[in-house]
Amino acid sequence: MDLVTLDFETFYDKDFSLRKMTTEAYIRDPLFEVIGVGVKVNDRETEWASGTHKQIKKYLTEAADWDQVMLLCHNTMFDGAILNWRFDIRPRVYTDTVCIARAINGTEASASLGALSERYDIGVKGTEVLDAKGKRRRDFTPEELSSYGDYCINDVELTNQLFNLLASGLISGTRFPHDELKLIDLTLRMFTEPTLQLDKQLLNSHFKDVKARKEKLLVDAGVTDKKELMSNPKFAELLRGFGVEPPMKISPANGKETFAFAKSDEGFKALLEHEDDNVKALVEARLGTKSTLEETRTQRFLDIADRGTLPVPVRYYAAHTGRWGGDDKINLQNLPSRGANGKKLKRSILAPEGHTMIDCDSSQIEARVLAWLAGQDDLTAAFAVGDDVYKQMAHVIYSTPVEEVTDSQRFVGKTTILGAGYGMGAVKFQTQLAGMGVEVELAEARRIIQIYRRANGAITQLWTDANNTIQYMDRGDTLQFGKDGVLTVDASRNAIILPSGLPMFYHALGKYSTEDGQEYMYKTRKGLVRIYGGKVIENVCQAIARCIIGHQMILIAKQYKVALTVHDSIVITVRDEEVDEARAYVEHCMSQKPDWADGLPITCESGTGKSYGDCE
Repeated sequence: MDLVTLDFETFYDKDFSLRKMTTEAYIRDPLFEVIGVGVKVNDRETEWASGTHKQIKKYLTEAADWDQVMLLCHNTMFDGAILNWRFDIRPRVYTDTVCIARAINGTEASASLGALSERYDIGVKGTEVLDAKGKRRRDFTPEELSSYGDYCINDVELTNQLFNLLASGLISGTRFPHDELKLIDLTLRMFTEPTLQLDKQLLNSHFKDVKARKEKLLVDAGVTDKKELMSNPKFAELLRGFGVEPPMKISPANGKETFAFAKSDEGFKALLEHEDDNVKALVEARLGTKSTLEETRTQRFLDIADRGTLPVPVRYYAAHTGRWGGDDKINLQNLPSRGANGKKLKRSILAPEGHTMIDCDSSQIEARVLAWLAGQDDLTAAFAVGDDVYKQMAHVIYSTPVEEVTDSQRFVGKTTILGAGYGMGAVKFQTQLAGMGVEVELAEARRIIQIYRRANGAITQLWTDANNTIQYMDRGDTLQFGKDGVLTVDASRNAIILPSGLPMFYHALGKYSTEDGQEYMYKTRKGLVRIYGGKVIENVCQAIARCIIGHQMILIAKQYKVALTVHDSIVITVRDEEVDEARAYVEHCMSQKPDWADGLPITCESGTGKSYGDCE
């Protein structure tokens, strides 16, 4: 298979650029134009081609046998989409130095071509692209076009050198995992080769409903000027007008007191339950007006529907734990799922005509990983035989026979199993239950947490082991924790090496002074983050779950194209007549575990439908 390193140079202007537009909108826009393309086949000299669309397509078609090509770019989501959508060329495999760098160096380090070139001392990225702003191909002089070509060739050479360094293991000491290369390909293919459709009629209806609900909130709150809601000081005065003193908090940015008006602020959320209906309406209006996510995302869906199919922008290795994340400003990872209105965006995502969607989700994957990793054998065994572990937890909490556990008691048991496994304290547990509509006294929350910890001694010991690992890592020493052969601690890099072979970093780990005294923290782009045993275990369990879902995705892709992945689920589309066979195959794949996960009980559940929302 040939390695083709490629980079497109395209027209951009002040208001027509990737800074102002999504990748999908930019490439599909009528204003889009390719100025030229740099192409390197294997180790041959890089070529620059510039011309009309027809001329560039002819050049690209003849440059390689694309059925036998691994396409390499720096941000292949962009260049690969141009290759597909504009030139109807699909390589056999996609790879990307941005993705590889993100996995090797962690998500906190810059993965820009300039930063990586400087980091590895392989050359300097040019700045000629800055001189091309607002210039169509016809606007370049021959000298300018030649200079632009040299700039593009340099980018291609830098990308090729980066790939040789990162994928070969010359930097990290080990070759980049082959399975991770497969996952990069599957992730990019979701975007560059889209198959999902959008229901424009449903989206139009939903968009009108969202705007109408917002207007009703304003009327109910007696507000005539939206600026009163959008401005923190003015909104505070509205609250005071109803005899309510605005909730306050300490700003993490400057350490000063400020209004607690974020939707996640507990004091603000509490006002939704205020005895005065006017206050509740005011807060609802603020939330409905200030948060425009649903409105803007619905509009983006509508715009995409006008242009064609839905490219699925999923970012490979987006999170600290390696999980996938949303991208291109439509984040499919957090679409609303509750209520008739909440699911409309999901229901607007359709399988192609004559096809059905299959959505398969790993059941309780993180809770299962936690029990298995800790050696909590009784809980692991209960998962393995299919016991209702939520009822069993409620049975212990309430001293009630399992068969007599009520739905509300089971709900508390479920919340305990899923929430208390990472060292959650009583106050936070009480708050979490309250957010789900269950009110308990602090003493009761404390009793439940103590019961969980007594019943799961191996899990609580795992928190202690992880906490000790932090201390050892800070000293430059190594202390392993968890099940043998699953995790490795690399103290020299402040990293935990995951079963995938990739690192999970705790950059600049150390003790820092806080209001509560000295605490272990590590550095992120957003600042210092507190780290402790329970949090490490939460990170690790999420990362291991991601390794498992990646393994399963590769198995599924042997038979079917993966259309979407969301957290611990995988979505495919299949011909209507294949649904039963495909569903059985997907469930089989998602019941499999990697060799390193011996003894881990894994199961799944699936749904089918003509739309994504109907699969649930």
